[in-house]
Amino acid sequence: MKRIWINAVILPMAEGGEVIPQGALGIQDDRITYVGPVPTPAELDTYDEVIDASGKAILPGLVNTHCHAAMSLLRGYADDLPLKKWLEEEMWPLEARFTRVQVEAGTALSVLEMIKSGTTCFLDMYDHMDTVGAVVTQAGMRARLCRGVIGIGSDELRENKFQEAVRFAAEWNGQADGRITTMLAPHAPYTCPPDYIRRFVEKAAEMGLPVHTHMSETAAEVEQNVNDYGVRPVEHLRRLGFFDLPSLVAHAVHLTDEEIDILAEYDVKVAHNPGSNLKLGSGIAPIPKMLKKGIRPGLATDGAASNNNLDLLEEIHLAALIHKGANEDPEAVPADTALRMGTIYGAEALFLNDQIGTLETGKKADFITLDLTGPHMQPLHDVRSHIVYSASRSDIQDVYIDGKAIMRNRECLTLDEEKIRYEAVQAFQAIAK
Repeated sequence: MKRIWINAVILPMAEGGEVIPQGALGIQDDRITYVGPVPTPAELDTYDEVIDASGKAILPGLVNTHCHAAMSLLRGYADDLPLKKWLEEEMWPLEARFTRVQVEAGTALSVLEMIKSGTTCFLDMYDHMDTVGAVVTQAGMRARLCRGVIGIGSDELRENKFQEAVRFAAEWNGQADGRITTMLAPHAPYTCPPDYIRRFVEKAAEMGLPVHTHMSETAAEVEQNVNDYGVRPVEHLRRLGFFDLPSLVAHAVHLTDEEIDILAEYDVKVAHNPGSNLKLGSGIAPIPKMLKKGIRPGLATDGAASNNNLDLLEEIHLAALIHKGANEDPEAVPADTALRMGTIYGAEALFLNDQIGTLETGKKADFITLDLTGPHMQPLHDVRSHIVYSASRSDIQDVYIDGKAIMRNRECLTLDEEKIRYEAVQAFQAIAK
């Protein structure tokens, strides 16, 4: 089916792709076929459906590069604590009670929240990933999924987790009409022994999959790595061969200039989590330095328990602001760069930029529309600036993935909102202390 949206402000986000003030986006089935000025009436007659998108911006769907979706059940449960205490004393004991029921309810709640705030693709790193995959499939979302593996416990437990992670990655890669792809993901250098991480690296190389982990989130984590292994996390992972594969690290807050050079040399992708890092008091990642070295960080929310929302527009807003303040430089992260971090840079971080992240002919028809008529969006001097500094998730109107309407006029079409909200509360109550 051929459809075209006309009279919209189009933000292609491609290299050299300028904003089109009065433009059109044409698709056929699941692919983009046209990006440009509004075609002539005769050309419009060749489409099966013509949609007037006056007063709206059309831009690529937002990409969340690091999330633990099921943790939305723990939103607000244990706030204002440092990471180590938050994890070991609050999160992990409660997460140990999670069954597939909690993971399904929490993931559905998160996916609903992400859809309603314009995210069309996300990375999830958690447990019970078959359940996560089923929710993603039903919702019509696009996702990079990985069974996050904490390597603490007996040899038997570690082996079981390893085999489960490998099985999931093999079985789910390419599922949901190709919307689901997978990775292998040892949780972090401080939770996984070196030989265990090396096994994941070797298996990922054998399977042709990228790898993902948490890295250098806190100063204490870096210090612990030095005490345990004699080197900081970046050098530690480099020696284990982690960076020899397509690799994505979450956080990367505490880096030296030399470590940034290493990440740039190996083309390591970075998931920048400004909201979560601020809330946990972990610090502010040196994003301007990364950008100057050619690293193009994607943006991420982390889990809703440490954020406490999954609103990627808010992360775009934070990324544009906090680095200006921290560096006393209003040009540190310009609005256009922040918006790219939430779209094309995020797609690159998930190794999906050949499919999504920009509005270009041949790419997947993953896009969102945003209302430009609100008072906070007037006058429309610079649409990119307004989206980054003024817009909110309530301005997101429509969400399309693979050319299919997932949300229209703020109504989610693939999920039962009322049922999801109810089941999330019930699922948490079943494990509450």
